[in-house]
Amino acid sequence: MRPLLLGSALAMVLLASPALAATIEVTIDKLVFSPASVQAQVGDTIEWTNKDVFAHTATVEGGWDVTIPAKSKGKVTLKTAGAVDYFCRFHPNMKGHVEVTP
Repeated sequence: MRPLLLGSALAMVLLASPALAATIEVTIDKLVFSPASVQAQVGDTIEWTNKDVFAHTATVEGGWDVTIPAKSKGKVTLKTAGAVDYFCRFHPNMKGHVEVTP
């Protein structure tokens, strides 16, 4: 009987554990965010890898603003749920979209 009780307690602990946060990778190449649209959860991190020879940003009006130097990476951890559009301040035609769920 005791092994069953321990097994049930372990199952409850495993079910109550929060999910691990994910890192969502977006590539910047030839003035394009790829993928242009991503889905994430609060706590996830978006990491941009800039393959271009000049800097870019991932900017949300009234929100986050990440500078991504040439041949480098930048990241942001998502803190609130909702849909946001972002763009590059240096190249406003570059656009991306993030759907963040709780």
